[in-house]
Amino acid sequence: MEQLTNRKKEVIVTYAIRSAQPEDGTKIIEFYNRVGGETDYLSFGHDEYSLSAESLTQVIVQMKKFKGTCMFLVIEGEEILGIGTIDSSSKPRYRHVGTLGIVISQSHTGNGLGRVLMNTLIDWAKTNGQTEKISLVTRADNERAIALYKKVGFEQEGTFYRDVYDGERYYDNLSMALYL
Repeated sequence: MEQLTNRKKEVIVTYAIRSAQPEDGTKIIEFYNRVGGETDYLSFGHDEYSLSAESLTQVIVQMKKFKGTCMFLVIEGEEILGIGTIDSSSKPRYRHVGTLGIVISQSHTGNGLGRVLMNTLIDWAKTNGQTEKISLVTRADNERAIALYKKVGFEQEGTFYRDVYDGERYYDNLSMALYL
C-alpha cells in the first residue's frame, strides 16, 4: 500500500495498484457508470458504459492472453479510485501501438493518483516486449489531463476537429503519443 497526501485538501489517500481480475467485473462497471456522470471529458456519461459485467469479465480473461493489453485498478480498501488501460490491436501491423485510457474518480483527482497510474501504465508498456508507442485521445479543453500527459512525455500529434458532440456543442479532440 502506498500513500499520497494532497496538501491543498489535507487528505491522505492510501491506495494499491493491481491488475484487474475477472471477479472485478461488476465493481468496474459500477465505477465507470458512476464516474461517467462526474465529468464531460469521458466518452460515456452516467450509466452509459456499454459493456455488461459479464462481458467485461470475459474481456479481462481475454486480456491476460495478449501481452500488449492491460487494465490496472487503483484501489483503497475495496473501493476503486481509478482505472488505467492500454489496449493494443491484434493486427500485426498495429501491435506495437497501445491505446491508453485513464479514469480517476472526481473525488480523488488532485492527489497525484493520475500521475502514479500513468507511470504504472508506461512502466508496464516498456517491459511487455511489444509496445513501442502509447497513443491517446483527449478533449482539447481538458487542460489538467493534457498537462499531466505532457509532464510524463506525451506530445501532441494531431487534432480531430468537431470530434465530440454533447447534444449542444462540438468539441475538438487531440491525439497525443509517447514513444518508448
